[in-house]
Amino acid sequence: MTIQQNPAVQFVTIDEDMVGQRIDNFLRTRLKGVPKSMIYRIVRKGEVRVNKKRIKPEYKLQLQDNVRIPPVRVSEAGDLPSTKLNMVASLESHILFEDDVLIVVNKPSGMAVHGGSGLSFGLIEALRALRPTQKFMELVHRLDRDTSGILLVAKKRSTLKHLHEQLREKTMDKRYWALVKGQWPENRFKVKAPLLKNTLQSGERMVCVNEEGKPSETRYRILKTFADCTLVEASPITGRTHQIRVHCLHAGHAIAGDSKYGESAFDQTLQPLGLSRLFLHAYQLRFVHPKSGEQMQIKAPLEPSLQKVLDNLDEV
Repeated sequence: MTIQQNPAVQFVTIDEDMVGQRIDNFLRTRLKGVPKSMIYRIVRKGEVRVNKKRIKPEYKLQLQDNVRIPPVRVSEAGDLPSTKLNMVASLESHILFEDDVLIVVNKPSGMAVHGGSGLSFGLIEALRALRPTQKFMELVHRLDRDTSGILLVAKKRSTLKHLHEQLREKTMDKRYWALVKGQWPENRFKVKAPLLKNTLQSGERMVCVNEEGKPSETRYRILKTFADCTLVEASPITGRTHQIRVHCLHAGHAIAGDSKYGESAFDQTLQPLGLSRLFLHAYQLRFVHPKSGEQMQIKAPLEPSLQKVLDNLDEV
């Protein structure tokens, strides 16, 4: 990682989009690449000032506040992935919708949503590289690395807050398509089972159904029945890690291509049909646009490899 010295003191006037944000969170967004410990240190030492006064890390910004940010060490833009990389460049064609406050992208399977754990970059870093003049860009929610489909990215903090509120109030409607083992029962419309998250010594996250876990619910609808499997629509009511995958397994119908919670014998029967990844896709999202108030409904088409598998299956 290359580091450069920012030689000048910065003065930032707080606009409506920044109001209510804690000063420590504001600085973390503003000073990407600066360790959290350093941010707290410059606040504690009084090097960061608001309206020429010392403040505490929990201070909440007000409209027209004048924030002094001292010279600090920040990451160069070169820490972002190159836009010449195929995976980064191709992401442009995966954008389903974009305006001045929001990006909706059809995330490819195999791409993590952010870097870390041995990954130099993920989707959010790639988007920042593609939009270098965009000052604010944050994930609204997440998808597992192997899951494809719709992902929301906020270009403004007010957008992020608005969409997070919709997630909390459960007014955002998410629909996933999953190909599962066996015949899903026609009278099974939901799975309610508490989920407990464990981290293994290797750092891998595993989730299981456990009474000590968090309440979790997924609703299901049959889309198409095949000889040995079923295409279902899954709508998560809660948003737990690996929820749909574990709820399908708990119901006795593991998702095809799931290396963590699936059944290898079932997966092997689908490999000759072209399945080489997890068959879980965030197909549709309905939400209220944070700026216009318009009801948005966006669909992300299946990638050709998944559509090919469906086309090669025998319908019942």
